[in-house]
Amino acid sequence: MADPNSKIKTSSFAKASEDRQKSKSSKATTMADLMKSVQTKFVSPKKGEVLEGIITKLTSAEILVDIGAKTEAVVLEKDGKILRSLLSTIKIGDKVTVSVLNPESDLGNPVVSLRRFNEDRVWEKLNNLLKTKEQLDVIIDEVTKGGFLVSTRDGISGFLPNSQASFLNAQADLPGKSIKASVIELNRPAKKVIFSQKTAMGGQEFDSAVKNIKRGQKIACVISNITPFGIFALIESDGQNVEGFIHISEVSWEKIQAIPQSFKQGERIEGEVLSIDRDSKRVTLSLKRLTKNPYEEKLKEFAPDKKVTGTVVKILSNGVTVDLGEGIEGFIKKEKIPPTLKFSEGASVEATVLEVDRKQRVVLAPVLKEKPIGYR
Repeated sequence: MADPNSKIKTSSFAKASEDRQKSKSSKATTMADLMKSVQTKFVSPKKGEVLEGIITKLTSAEILVDIGAKTEAVVLEKDGKILRSLLSTIKIGDKVTVSVLNPESDLGNPVVSLRRFNEDRVWEKLNNLLKTKEQLDVIIDEVTKGGFLVSTRDGISGFLPNSQASFLNAQADLPGKSIKASVIELNRPAKKVIFSQKTAMGGQEFDSAVKNIKRGQKIACVISNITPFGIFALIESDGQNVEGFIHISEVSWEKIQAIPQSFKQGERIEGEVLSIDRDSKRVTLSLKRLTKNPYEEKLKEFAPDKKVTGTVVKILSNGVTVDLGEGIEGFIKKEKIPPTLKFSEGASVEATVLEVDRKQRVVLAPVLKEKPIGYR
């Protein structure tokens, strides 16, 4: 007969064995989970690849980025402007994007660049400045005939046209100078940035500034820029600087091809107000209107139907310019020239006076020996 206690022992042994198996199984599962949890999938960077990372070290001597590789990536930037920009605008722990230059250096670190990341960040800033018209600091690098080459502290180069500058000092002193300017045009594919030194003025502000300026008024101003097509000047009105402009045709009663060298930046001059242009927020001025037209009396001699002789100066698409002597200019309109009549520069021409136009030109019609068919 079987011992009743033997069943209990067997049962207890089986239970103990089962518990040991469960314990072993439990330990095995836990170890697998543990091994799985500590395994890291390292990134194998490839040249030219763009990866995300986190700044782990940031000094003037070394910048390190964790990109998930076996070792931290070393940032290589040879451009001092970009390096200074990075050091002044990012910090340890910041998320960045890097471009892989070398998957693994001799020391085993990936070598990366933050140039694209910096450019993206700077262009985003420039786009915001374009929208807000807020000014920023730019450095004048070089003075050119058309304006000024400038650069931002972030390393972006741009151009400040003469028409958008408001300098009152000698241009020789400008390179290296820091000025305030706003962004007025951007084209990233062409890497084109146009700046303006002038503060954007709203319509109401302009109207308020020019409320006491009247047409025909004699007004003082300071030459800010001299261009091939005219002179820009600053007019102080009601505590604000308003832009004035004198077209080359309004500088002198004489026909001039270039602005006289006697005019200098920073020079105080006076002009007569011709008009107030609210679209361009500019006051149009004249210098010659402050003096008597020396040709006014002479022009009275050119009465309609008077026969005159002159010399062809220039042949244009819309007519022919004729020198009538003593600074008087004549003009033969294209529709007054029959197809059979040809002009050449320097040739003498006989003509009949039709009128004196608003440009103080004597409008002429050529003298014809016989009237061609269709001539008006």
